[in-house]
Amino acid sequence: MGDWTRPADTFPEDGKRLLIYVVFDRRGEVGDFVLYALEHLRAFCDEIVVVSNGPLTAKGRERLETVGDLVLERPNEGYDIWGYKHGLDAVGERVASFDELLLVNDTWFGPIRPFGPIFDRMNAHPLHFWGMTDHLRVEPHPFTPEDQDYLPYHLQSYWVAVRRRMFTSPEWQAYWRDLPAMKTYSDAVTKHEGIFTQHFTQQGFSGEVAFPTLTDKIENHAVLYAEQLIDAGCPTLKRRPFFQWPVFLDRVAVIGKWTLEAAERNGYPVELIFDDLARNVEPRVLNADAALLRVLSPTDDAYDPAKPLRTAVIAHIFYVEMTDEILDRAGYLPGDVDLIVTTPERERADEIERIVAARKFPGRVDVRVVASNNGRDQAAFLIGCRDVLLSDDYDLVVKIHSKKTPQDGANVGRHFRRHQFENLLAGPHEAANVVALFQQQPGLGLAFPPTVHLGHPTMGHSWWANRPGVAELCAELGIRVPLDEVSPLAPFGSMFFARPQALRLLVEREWTYDEFGGAEAYVDGGLAHILERMPVYAAGELGFHSMTIATPAYLAKSHTAFDYNLDQMSATMPEDTQHQVQFLRRAGYIGWGRFRDFVDMWVRLHRPDAADRVDSLFARTEGVRGGLWRARQRLRRR
Repeated sequence: MGDWTRPADTFPEDGKRLLIYVVFDRRGEVGDFVLYALEHLRAFCDEIVVVSNGPLTAKGRERLETVGDLVLERPNEGYDIWGYKHGLDAVGERVASFDELLLVNDTWFGPIRPFGPIFDRMNAHPLHFWGMTDHLRVEPHPFTPEDQDYLPYHLQSYWVAVRRRMFTSPEWQAYWRDLPAMKTYSDAVTKHEGIFTQHFTQQGFSGEVAFPTLTDKIENHAVLYAEQLIDAGCPTLKRRPFFQWPVFLDRVAVIGKWTLEAAERNGYPVELIFDDLARNVEPRVLNADAALLRVLSPTDDAYDPAKPLRTAVIAHIFYVEMTDEILDRAGYLPGDVDLIVTTPERERADEIERIVAARKFPGRVDVRVVASNNGRDQAAFLIGCRDVLLSDDYDLVVKIHSKKTPQDGANVGRHFRRHQFENLLAGPHEAANVVALFQQQPGLGLAFPPTVHLGHPTMGHSWWANRPGVAELCAELGIRVPLDEVSPLAPFGSMFFARPQALRLLVEREWTYDEFGGAEAYVDGGLAHILERMPVYAAGELGFHSMTIATPAYLAKSHTAFDYNLDQMSATMPEDTQHQVQFLRRAGYIGWGRFRDFVDMWVRLHRPDAADRVDSLFARTEGVRGGLWRARQRLRRR
């Protein structure tokens, strides 16, 4: 690449390398994956300068100082590029004492494969600069087609190494001196990443890429072919495949689970990946991108009896006649299991105790009469069992309750109950396999059935009126996990497996029964329904990820219904799912197909600039119509 007119050097055997590493953490706390990467880069770098785009907490700075020689903080402006500039300015003329400069940011996990072979290979090449991965030329330009004909071929800016002949040149100094402001992601691409390679090669500097594009397709190979790059020896795994829009990944058939398996197969501690993603990615997006649904085998057990988990079943029983079923389900769990039962009245408690005594439940049983049935199972769990959840006596809790859903039709209520019980605690093998997930994954916080949809209009609507309350409660509790845009990832029905530590943010807050209100408050927008949608976000803030679990028998019903329903909804729309979703998003809310609804959709699709004027016109028209209707009614009354 380039005209090769300038002399170029290999990296000397006794050469010195400077790393400028830019990190961004919305909490200022710094993820473990960053420390892991820097610890492994230390063997190849004589000096490490870490630049934080945004303020650090005291703990965050302390952690970075264990792996960096100099830690700098700056405002989160100009993306990683201006972070690189800040680091270069701080090093100043000392940069000339190094043989190679590494400009690297934190948008990747690694090393997935060892760094050594890459440095050995690239050290031996006479060149001026090199990158880890590249991007083919794109025509027309995806960001500024009206100003530029194409996006040039370029090395991706998350990892660029530069040799001394280039970073001590007047051209290099002029480039960084005249670096333009960058206020948007588009600016970062068009004003630096997309032009850096072409700018310097046109001036006679030579560059190479360690892992060239794998196919002739114009795609972001570092994101879409991450698994194949790992197999080729690439040490860096971009974070983007795990927060990219799932609909897009579906269209290009990128399977995040295969990429994770490749990382794990090569020895990378994937818990570092999940710790980062759980804190920073919408949970439902992560669930889809990383395929975090586990199908529970009804025969083979992955459970390790040599590593039992101290388990408590916390069951709220309002319908005493369901006590036997709850005892049956609790009995499926492996190892020693305690049962804590909550119920709102002494009479119910006495009957429950008689049933439990007759059944001779093997573990410890504690039947508690809660002070109020306000908030039902939610309040009984967070208030009536707060001492249990904060005690550190248990490694795992299973929250269940006597569910009948009498307000829905008989079939709908029966299905919802079976959806909960038969996915959570279908039998001894299935229950043991859920516990095995917690044995195998120390960062797993919750496991619960997928979103119920048979008989329920949850798809696309399951925030209902609860999102504002969830956002308010997240702000109160310091939860900064991004909320899902369309529907939350949540244990609808409020039954789940959980590590008590993952629920700390919810449990440590002291709730009162009055906050939940009476039966009339058990509606969307009420505290109980808000809390039903909170556990995954609360767990994610502490670095715990969540999974959905289902049995083959349930998926046989669920998937076939999904398959048919999607086929029906796609029949009148163009092309693939991504284009269909994008089309519908541009069209906006369909409403009930009234004339007004169709006009609004047409305007949003074809004349979005006129939307406000059309809304104003309809408002005036409806005002006139309303006035005429009221006048007509007055005449009738006369």
